[in-house]
Formats: sequence, structure tokens, C-alpha cells
Amino acid sequence: MHPTPAGPEPVHWRDAVMPCRDGIGLACRIWSPEGQGPWPVLLMRQPYGRAIASTVTYAHPSWYASHGFLVVVQDVRGRGDSEGEFRGFEQEAADGADTIRWARQLEGSTGAVGCYGFSYQGLTQLLSDDPQAIPDCLAPAMAGLDERQHWASEGGAHWWALGVGWGLQLAAQRCQRLGDAAGWQTIRRSLESGSCLHDGLDLLERFDPQGMAYRWLQRPCQASDGWMVHQPAASLLRRPMLLIGGWYDPHLRGILDLWHQGRAAGGQPLLRIGAWTHLDWQGGVDRLQLAFFQHHLQGHSAPMELRTPVLLEDGISRRWQAPADPGLRMGWGLTSGGLAAVDAAEGALQANRTGSGGVTLVHDPWRPVPARGGHLGLDPGPCDRQATDRRTDVACFSGPALDSPLTLEGLPRLRIRVRADQPSFDLCAALSRVRPSGVVDQLASGVGRFQGAAGEPTPVSLELQPLRASLEEGDRLRLSLAGSAWPQIAVNPGDGSLPAGPAGPRHRVITLELDLTEAELELLPFLPGELGAN
Repeated sequence: MHPTPAGPEPVHWRDAVMPCRDGIGLACRIWSPEGQGPWPVLLMRQPYGRAIASTVTYAHPSWYASHGFLVVVQDVRGRGDSEGEFRGFEQEAADGADTIRWARQLEGSTGAVGCYGFSYQGLTQLLSDDPQAIPDCLAPAMAGLDERQHWASEGGAHWWALGVGWGLQLAAQRCQRLGDAAGWQTIRRSLESGSCLHDGLDLLERFDPQGMAYRWLQRPCQASDGWMVHQPAASLLRRPMLLIGGWYDPHLRGILDLWHQGRAAGGQPLLRIGAWTHLDWQGGVDRLQLAFFQHHLQGHSAPMELRTPVLLEDGISRRWQAPADPGLRMGWGLTSGGLAAVDAAEGALQANRTGSGGVTLVHDPWRPVPARGGHLGLDPGPCDRQATDRRTDVACFSGPALDSPLTLEGLPRLRIRVRADQPSFDLCAALSRVRPSGVVDQLASGVGRFQGAAGEPTPVSLELQPLRASLEEGDRLRLSLAGSAWPQIAVNPGDGSLPAGPAGPRHRVITLELDLTEAELELLPFLPGELGAN
């Protein structure tokens, strides 16, 4: 036993091996308070090395253990010091069920088990091939069930920078496990230099050809064929759940889907969405999470912070509030005399939902419009897009200065007709507030990849990331449209083939004619009416 100085009680840790039903051993690290217990178990199953224990976002396991929990962090199959071959999410249902049964029988355990973790660790909590071998409560963060829509792509376009970066992280750790130091160094240099955006697919094929990221990037994502959608048992969805999402996290739609599924199954999941990126939680959720587990596993009374079903952090004011009234639907029309891509102030958003005119955009693959911040960026979060909006291949539509504050809450969706001179094109959108000073704060973004007959009008529906943001008097709302979002998505070659990275010599110039006569930007509710503020 090894002492760990932390928290109000002394904590010790030890390593153990959990046997799976097929004889494979999974390496675990167990932190426990001093004494004989028994204590409820908090379990995290992850592929990045149990010693790290997701401390990039959470407090160290010793902190949770110091509050009267037996905390177990496990290396999943084929990762860290665990035996077997890593096969990604497909292996986790069987191993997850085995781990729950094992954790209930641990020495010093009360038999009660709660699960926590984000991203990969968020999904492992939800997978079990035995409806009886499920946690008593769980706190999935920033994860989802649909591998296509919650893990690999959006709007028919693969997450390029995120997909390649995550895949290469797993590939480097695979090299480390195999003792391939040269391979590890090759991947590391590519990530640090940024050349992975160009050679990442080749590196994945070379160092991890069976990995999830490589398989996803090779698979068309415009339709669901061949993609896995995991489905937890209804009994699990009814268990107490604390769902954690971020406005600037790529998995937010997955968390919202889980929340809806939990409610449909008869559960009462809690939902907290912060102005967070995938890794920056600005102080974390550990106090809230501890209170959740103390209530459900230790019998503590529920504090006030657990008595509100849904709380959302405003992306501008940073105040936490209950959802707004979903009956207050908003919509805007788009108008331009043809210069919205030349003069950022010429295009307009009309609150009466009527649009007029049109504008032409030319996507030049030699200088694709760059994407910054948002939920798909390598630099996620808010950003000032003044320089981007000044480009003549970005069309901007701005509303009038507000004469009173305005709260935006919901899922922005754009409907527009586009005539392209090539059979494939991208349309990428950003919703921003323009301050009186001229600063352009990007609030939400979205991407879409579309196929259509060259020269024929194509009806397009494009969804942006959900948001909550309170604009102030004098602010303007702006919608910006472009033909690329590099490197968040690969540059579209225009010929209908699957993009595989940056622009190359075969990429085509794509001209987009935006018909604004029936174009409409809507803000759709993403929460049911009974949760609206009163």
C-alpha cells in the first residue's frame, strides 16, 4: 500500500488485476481511505494510462477517495498495462459488465458502484452486455452513443483536425506499448509541428491501421450505413445520471441525445452545460460530482445544486441559469444586394424572416477560409473573427444594433438554396455578436458537406452548435458563411470524392451562388417546454 497525502482523510493506493470472462487481465489502480471501510466504489475505465486518471479535467482520484470512496481506475483492454488487443468501443460492453461485477465484490466495497469520466471514459460507463451488470449511478461527460454523429463527423463532413489528432495520440501510445520508440517520435514530431494535418492519414495507416480513427476517416459519413450506434439498456438509462456537456465541446449533441434518451426511458437525468471546451472546464465539476455521488451512494441529502434538472452557463455573462422559455422562437431572413462578401456590413439579418437578393462566393482551394475556435477547433472556445469576416470569400449578414438585451438559446439552423458549379461543395457557418467596438465574438459554428448536380439549385439545411448567449444593448447578431473551414474539416476537392486533408493540385475552384429569397436562420429549442424558466 502506498500513502497519498490528499484531502481530509489519509488515502492509500494499490494495483490489482481484474480477470475478464475470457481470461484477459485488466490492470487497475485502487485508491482507498484509511481503515477497513466498507466504502462505495467510484469506477473509471479509460485507454490513456490509469496513473493519469483523467486529471486533465478531474481532481485526482485520491481527492474522491479522501471523501469516503473506493476509487478504481482501469486500463481498458489492450491499453496501458492491460492484456489483450485494443479494439475500441466494440470491446467495452463485455469488459464493462465484467468490471461492474468485479467492483461490487472488491474487498472493502459496500457493493454500490458509481461511474465517472469524460470522452472515451464517458461512453465506457454506458456499455454493458448484461442489463443487470450496470452502475448504480453514473456521470458521463462529453460523450455520445452514435460513432458517426457524436464522435467522427458533423453535417456530412469528417472532423479532420480532431479525428487525426486523437487517432495519432492513440497510435503513439500503441507504439509505446509495442516498444516502437522511433514510431512514437515520428508521431510526436508530426503533432508538434502541425504536419499531421497533411500526413496524419498516412501515419495512421502506418502505425494504427486497425484503429477507430483511421477506420472512421476512411468511411463515408453522409449516411449511417456501416456506422455503429450503441444502445444502453433502458434499465441503465433510468439510473441516476449527471450529464455534463460544454458549448465548445464536439460531443455536446451526444450529451443532449443521452439526456433525451434518459427521459424517454423514464429516468430523471441531470444536465449541466458549461461554457467549456473538451479540456478546459474552468474550475471543473468535482464538487458537483462529489455531491451527486455522496447523495446516491452514501445517503447524503441532496444539496440545492442537485435539485434543478437543467442548468446552463451563459457563454457571455457566465451566469448559470435554468433554460429559457422554449416557446420564444426566433427567426431571421437574409438580404444582400450582392456585396455581402466584399463589405462585411452590407448583408443584413431581418427579424421578420423575409430575405431578398443573393450573393456569390468563390472558394479557392489555394487559400481556403480558415476556421478558428468553436467546438471543432484545435484552439477551441470563443474567438474574435474580425479578420476572417473581412475576407472576400466570407459572406456576412448582420442585424441592427439591439435596443435591449437579447438571450439566444437553442439550436441555430440555416435553410438556404445554393447553386454550385461543381458536384460537391461545403457550406460553413458562424454565428457571432458584433460589439459596438467592432470586436466580433464567435458564439457558435457549424459545417455541412453537400452533393448536387452542378449548376442546379440545391436546398441546404445546416445546423450550428447549440448555444446560450446573452447579447447586450448595442450588440449586433451576425451570420457568416464560407466555402471551407480548414483544418476543422478537410478541404472539399469539388469532384464528389471523399476529402482526405488539405488542398492539392486536383482540387477545384468552387463557385457558390446563395439565393437569399427564401433563406432563413432559425433558433430551434433543444429542451422540452416544461423545463423552461418560470
